[in-house]
Amino acid sequence: MELSPRWPSLPVWPGWRHLPRDSRDTLFQLAVIGWTILPHLDHLAPWCIALTALMLFWRAYLALSNAPLPSRWAVVGVLLVAAALTLWTQGSLFGKQSGVTMLVVLMALKTLELRARRDAMVVFFLGFFLVLTNFLYSQSLLTAAAMLLSVWGLLTALVLAHMPVGKPPLHRAASVAARAAALGAPLMVALFLLFPRIGPLWGLPQDAAAKTGLSGTMRMGEVAAIANDDEIAFRIRFDGRVPPPEAMYFRGPVLSQFDGTEWTRQQYRPGGPMQTSTEVDLLGSPVRYEMTLEPSRLAMLPLLELTPERADAAPQIDGWALRQRADLQWQTERPVSERLRFAASAWPIHRHGPLQMTLALREFVELPPGHNPRTLEWATALRRQPALAQADARTLATTVLDHLRNDEYFYTLEPGSYGKDAVDEFWLDRKLGFCEHFAASMVVVLRAMDVPARVVTGYQGTDKLPLDGYHIVRQSNAHAWVEFWQQGEGWIRADPTAAVSPERIVRGASLVPRPGLVAGAIGNVSPQLLAGLRSAFEALNNRWNQWVLNYSRGQQFKLLEGLGVSAPTWHDLTYALIGLLCAGSLAGAGWALWDRHRQDPWQRLQQRIQQRLVQLNVKVQMHEPPRTRAQRVREQLGAAGEALALELEALDHARYASSGRVPFARAWWQRFAAEAARTGHG
Repeated sequence: MELSPRWPSLPVWPGWRHLPRDSRDTLFQLAVIGWTILPHLDHLAPWCIALTALMLFWRAYLALSNAPLPSRWAVVGVLLVAAALTLWTQGSLFGKQSGVTMLVVLMALKTLELRARRDAMVVFFLGFFLVLTNFLYSQSLLTAAAMLLSVWGLLTALVLAHMPVGKPPLHRAASVAARAAALGAPLMVALFLLFPRIGPLWGLPQDAAAKTGLSGTMRMGEVAAIANDDEIAFRIRFDGRVPPPEAMYFRGPVLSQFDGTEWTRQQYRPGGPMQTSTEVDLLGSPVRYEMTLEPSRLAMLPLLELTPERADAAPQIDGWALRQRADLQWQTERPVSERLRFAASAWPIHRHGPLQMTLALREFVELPPGHNPRTLEWATALRRQPALAQADARTLATTVLDHLRNDEYFYTLEPGSYGKDAVDEFWLDRKLGFCEHFAASMVVVLRAMDVPARVVTGYQGTDKLPLDGYHIVRQSNAHAWVEFWQQGEGWIRADPTAAVSPERIVRGASLVPRPGLVAGAIGNVSPQLLAGLRSAFEALNNRWNQWVLNYSRGQQFKLLEGLGVSAPTWHDLTYALIGLLCAGSLAGAGWALWDRHRQDPWQRLQQRIQQRLVQLNVKVQMHEPPRTRAQRVREQLGAAGEALALELEALDHARYASSGRVPFARAWWQRFAAEAARTGHG
């Protein structure tokens, strides 16, 4: 007779209420650990995700089946395998990514060693530390809310570990954890407000997911593929006058070098003409604004045109070295990997650039040979027309813009792919494109007519309505326009997109991305509801950014000034913190002194029982439970103490039942005291 192998069957789910306490508490703790690890899924290697899930499910199976835990050698073996895989995928066992990977593995492995309370304490410690690691990748409001829930769950599990008696319900432990967190919240808020810091609270992390709708280079179709990103690039709040939408140009990388396919920025050369600053004339009154810039992968600030490099207008950011290139782009010494908040001033009406032709300007008429021959031929023929033979740059630029308006060119988000001679295809064949197609193609035509020109990229326009006083500029506001040089005037902005799609510029409208499944469903039912929900969340997220993530020493000093400290310094901040801690310590000591006589109600009841039994000459110890005391009563009082023994056993059953409470303690004590009196008189 052949016997087939028997595989272990899955345990039967008895229902949450019918689980043994150890199994229930373990499953709850595993759920909290899984929730804490969940935000890390985008940053962990596939093997780490699979191994962690396997270990958590394995531990859940052991809890449900009441099977023994694996040996320590098995756990050590898995740890060595995880370390080897980490070294293989990350190239090192040190650093942020390797450390987070190993911490997740250690957290899951430690659940397979929950043999004593000491092991549980280690799991709690690793859990709280794992919560902090989530902020190395994201400090968004949603991440903070998710981790707050994780902390509450870990505190609940910690409270359960200190409730060894009976089977207290989860909601009872959760309420105790919530009260403990609420009592500690004022101290945490005070430390947040006053603890000295050098920079923004979360300035250290470099968010790998940070991105921008801009780049230091540009190809046909590249900006169009990114412009559908609906994430916020920055927020801007104006102090006083708000520029009209058509003046909302935020200058980014200036692209002047063209190899036939790709546009790039002009590089500084030692001793070259771009080493000197450009000529700038500021006209009219300035516009003062405050900007909150989200992380990006570029070493630049997209400031409102024109923000000059002068003390009363340029942004000042602690820990950052800023400079303005000769093409008026604001450069930083490193990529912007943290949220920045600063104030600056701009002059929408201005003039910049040399007034007379210079050698440096000849670089802006260069075109690569062998590319776009039909466009060059068309531009040459256009320039030979009698009306344009001696025309200046402004007239030639106007002619190109009029051609765009009158010859049925189309602005579209899906221009498709372009070949080697993309400018030829745009002007003479397809006649459709996105802002980069219009800007790059116009620059090529102007250069072919011997007009210095360049492509300027950045952002244009904002959302229609401000939120909390802040105008929102999204990645979908990414834009490209043209600057050409006119003798006697300098560089002049020309936006060919406005010639074809004026609503894109005059209204300052961003491109509309395709909504997701949930957002699309809500939008189909009620577009106003979707817009309202989005606005409410972004307003809340902006307050989180302004009040929490951007809270720095400047805000700390303003807080002290509001409390009456004139010209606060680090010493004042330290004294305030020390005073607060001393006051908190004295308050805690006073509370302990006032509360010194308070005891656990169960302990008080036990003392009263012991006193009555001593009066009946029954010797019991304070640590003995009611069941043991009932046995002592029977041994020393015999049949006369049977009623007292039954009352003690009833108390024991109520105390160690699933609820862990004695809801009838007062009535029970009255019966017990009366029975003890009868026994003593008898």
